[in-house]
Amino acid sequence: MFMEKKKGNTGFWILLAVFGLLWLVLLELNQNTILGWILSLGLLAGFAFLRQKKLRGCRGFVRVLAFLALAGCLVLVLFVSRGPVKRRPAVAGANGGVTDIVTVRDGQLTGVFTEDRAVEVYAGIPYAAPPVGELRWKEPQDPQPWEGVLAADTFAPMSMQPRDSTVYSSLAQIVGYHDYRISARDNFRDACSEDALYLNIWKPAGEQEKLPVLVYIHGGSLQTGQPWYADYRGEGLARKGILVVNMGYRLGVFGFLASEELAAESPSGTTGNYGLLDQIKALQWVQDNIAAFGGDPENVTLAGESAGSVCISALCTSPLAKGLFRRAIGESSSASAPQPAHSFRSLEQALRTGEETLARFGASSIAELRQMDAGQLVEAADINHHLTVDGYALEETPFEAYRSGRHNEEACLQGFNAGESAPFILFAQANLRNYEQKVRDYFGEYADEVLALYPASTDAEARAQWADIYSAVYFTYGHYCWTRQALANGFPAYEYYFTKTNGRLGPWHSGEEVYCYDNIPEDSKLYDAADRKLADCFSDYFANFARTGDPNGEGLAQWSPSSTGIEVMGLDAEQGMREDPYYPIYDILDRMNGWAA
Repeated sequence: MFMEKKKGNTGFWILLAVFGLLWLVLLELNQNTILGWILSLGLLAGFAFLRQKKLRGCRGFVRVLAFLALAGCLVLVLFVSRGPVKRRPAVAGANGGVTDIVTVRDGQLTGVFTEDRAVEVYAGIPYAAPPVGELRWKEPQDPQPWEGVLAADTFAPMSMQPRDSTVYSSLAQIVGYHDYRISARDNFRDACSEDALYLNIWKPAGEQEKLPVLVYIHGGSLQTGQPWYADYRGEGLARKGILVVNMGYRLGVFGFLASEELAAESPSGTTGNYGLLDQIKALQWVQDNIAAFGGDPENVTLAGESAGSVCISALCTSPLAKGLFRRAIGESSSASAPQPAHSFRSLEQALRTGEETLARFGASSIAELRQMDAGQLVEAADINHHLTVDGYALEETPFEAYRSGRHNEEACLQGFNAGESAPFILFAQANLRNYEQKVRDYFGEYADEVLALYPASTDAEARAQWADIYSAVYFTYGHYCWTRQALANGFPAYEYYFTKTNGRLGPWHSGEEVYCYDNIPEDSKLYDAADRKLADCFSDYFANFARTGDPNGEGLAQWSPSSTGIEVMGLDAEQGMREDPYYPIYDILDRMNGWAA
């Protein structure tokens, strides 16, 4: 009998220990506060005490009830101890103190230095009025001047957007990025708000004049994203003499809802491009104010990645953006094809989606939608995240504008990565059984040509071939179009192909950003010396292009502008010109898209 009790106690302690460990892992992944850990450990210890001292002779159902009570209390703790909502500091960790006062059009402000005082950071500067209430779905308005000195030391909330659970986001960092860190500093939730039209500035410290300016637009399918993400913050380029600006802009239904009612109430007759208009408003702010920080308003380069790059290619043909910048950098997307692969739609499609949005919420007018809570409306981002030809911000598609010789950039630098498709087909990969059908479903009458170019006889070949085809269709072909449009319009196009592997994202979609903005963390073991050398090289190319429109410089491999549309700079441990690996499929895509040379 004694041995049976001992075995029972041993089993209990093992189960309690396993349960407790799993629970503490959940608290970490959910980024709960220290209070949650203390309460949870207290509850687990209390349950163990009761089990041994009070419940030992009780019937089984009493013990079950006690365990259910423990589980209920722990769930309550999970919610009670959730991390508070906070805004991120402009400088992660310790900063080097407050900057001198800077005077801009709307008031005075101060920023903060990085810890080594080499870079000044100004975060959360309003460039437009909060687009809330009656200003929801209106063109951006001027911000109200402020009194006193604004402490621009904290990033503004991210724009209103659908958000994954904290646990899901943590697991994504572990599985996708491999860079999850256990820390007591991240037990908070990032602020999210409609009131998000603010910009951030990184500049070399001290008195500066005529610095080249790079304005960055973040990606996220025009549904998600934030301007403070570590991979593309401006600190790295600021250390190389570039003044970097980025901004929040309206996303999803708040940035891209289209409606005839909205067009009728607009003084410019626009609808569907509010997020793009926000970006133009930020560029106008830069023209009016950047000299106060030592920047040169006559030497502005636009840059963006993914959907941000789609916006760049649109701004390159927007009449409203003319004169607001000189050059363009586009990473991993473009709207330059005759039929853009994503993030773009016709006005007719946009208006139909607007009607669907009204119906989804049971609203009969825009006035009713304006009365609704933003947290409810945000779920309509899934059908409202595309640019459109509104007749105002975009008078025609980028393809049509380039064909007519209308564009705003005098040079472009753009390109793509070897693994662009990887995150998008992660759960929809091909195998030998379904590969041919996937190709036929997309390419129709052109399928036999594609299958001849990309044959597969094993599951591994089918998986790899479909990944390449997907990358070409949705990402690389748009850059090929953009390069040819540059050639036709007589301005240089420098195109790249990023292939460097590492312990993190490697050459997946967005994997290049930590390199070209020179933001590899000093203490990260996911990158080696070759990665750091490439980051120095890639960011030098960006910095040189922002200065002069030519990425080349001393100590760098020669990057030639394209002369035929298929030359790209290979960026890996070694750099050098090579042929676009996706070139063979472009002729088929030209015919499918209706490209006329």
